[in-house]
Amino acid sequence: MARGRGSASGGALAAALLIIVVATSAPLAEAAASHIVGGDYGGWKFNVDRWAKGRTFRAGDQLVFNYNRAVHDVAMVDAAAYRSCVVPRGARVLRSGRDKVRLGRGTHYFVCTVPGHCQAGMKIAVRAV
Repeated sequence: MARGRGSASGGALAAALLIIVVATSAPLAEAAASHIVGGDYGGWKFNVDRWAKGRTFRAGDQLVFNYNRAVHDVAMVDAAAYRSCVVPRGARVLRSGRDKVRLGRGTHYFVCTVPGHCQAGMKIAVRAV
C-alpha cells in the first residue's frame, strides 16, 4: 500500500512537541554559583567577614579562596573553633592558594591557622540554604 508523504514526519513532529512540552513544564534548576571569597575586598585576608554579609549562598555553591600560600591557609572548622580561633587536630587545612570548597546546606566556618591571623579577623562564616 502506498503511504502518504506526511505519515513518517507526523511521528517526528509529535515526538518534538512532547519534548517541548516536557522541557517547558519542568521547573528550572538554579545553577550553582562560584563566589570568590573577599571579592572586592582583595581575596582571603583580614576582616574578610564583611564580604559575606548580605550575600546569599546556596547548597552546591562553591567558595574560592585566593591568597598567598606562603603566608596564609584556610582551615574548615566548627563553630566552637571559629569563635575561639583554636583549630582542632584533624581539621581539614587547605594550602594551595587557590582552594575551592563546595557548600552543603548549613553554616560553614573557615579560619586561617597562621598564629594570630584568626584572632586578627582572618575568618569567615557562611550559611548556605
